[in-house]
Amino acid sequence: MKTYDMVCIAIFAVLMAVCSWIAIPTAVPFTLQTFGLFLTVGVLGGKRGTFAILIFILLGAVGIPVFSGFTGGLGILFGTTGGYIIGFLFSGLAMWGMEKLIGRKTWVLVLSMILAMTVYFAFGTAWFMVVYARTVGPIGLSAVLGWCVVPFIIPDLLKMALALMLSGRLRRIIERQSQ
Repeated sequence: MKTYDMVCIAIFAVLMAVCSWIAIPTAVPFTLQTFGLFLTVGVLGGKRGTFAILIFILLGAVGIPVFSGFTGGLGILFGTTGGYIIGFLFSGLAMWGMEKLIGRKTWVLVLSMILAMTVYFAFGTAWFMVVYARTVGPIGLSAVLGWCVVPFIIPDLLKMALALMLSGRLRRIIERQSQ
């Protein structure tokens, strides 16, 4: 990798951390973490974006407080909601795969973001159910969807739309700087 690519990856890993710290206080707190995910891959592309997501997760895994609520550590990743964070990596891989197969057109980015959201929700929900069953007891899918997915669908779609609007502009600015 070129030094420029490594710097971009590092900057966007930090951007994801900052986005995870920004919370909108409601009955269910919403962070901008998924906005950071969508913006990262939207601007950097699949390969560099996925590496930035991986760096973000690794920083959190070693205890650096990059996750929501200024938290970090393996306890967060292995906890009930850690599957959503780990699901971000699979989301990045899915977006990268779509980019490799179809290209970087705007409509492809929209579809890949929708696929990414489906991936982190599916992985995170399955993870939540397993960890919750081990620590508290069995739980039904409808309860988990009601707690962990349904309240976040519309906010995540809004964050996706915002990231989509900004990513094209930021990508052009970054590309001009690299020349």
